[in-house]
Amino acid sequence: MPADVNNALDVSIFFDDMSIKEGSYLQPQKLQKLLFLSQAYYVVAFDRKLMPAVFVADELGPVEPNIYIAFSRGRPEVDVELFLPNEAQKFLQNIWKRFGTYSVERLSEITNKTQAYKNAKERGNRAEIPLADMKKSFEYADKTPSIDQVVKPKVMRTQSGRAVLVQSWAPRKV
Repeated sequence: MPADVNNALDVSIFFDDMSIKEGSYLQPQKLQKLLFLSQAYYVVAFDRKLMPAVFVADELGPVEPNIYIAFSRGRPEVDVELFLPNEAQKFLQNIWKRFGTYSVERLSEITNKTQAYKNAKERGNRAEIPLADMKKSFEYADKTPSIDQVVKPKVMRTQSGRAVLVQSWAPRKV
């Protein structure tokens, strides 16, 4: 399955930048939870990967081991894409708006109760969490917020009260 972002480091740096912009520190565990939620919700919303990443079931919850190692001593000095694809960036902003203020404990409650994590954990520590299982766990939203609660289209009303979908203006290509 193709991915819309080149690598998981780009997404990790995006979240780290968001936390810096808000004047807070992004804990490594919180970053892992946000990455897992982003990948799962993106697959539900668009039926393709956000990033080429593999998540495993660790004692603390779902982990992307390469990012875990890269951020083990703080933010790594790497060259990343300054601009993510527009659709992916808007999506990640919505993930940050929805989950960025959550504590690590609250995010762990959400991620560790998913069937995808539980199934992988039963297979053993550091067992891979299949993308199809992630999609199933978040698609039906029995223990997680529904996709509509995470990625909301901007709806406004006309003066008569009729709902209209609002999109940013893009000039026609000639």
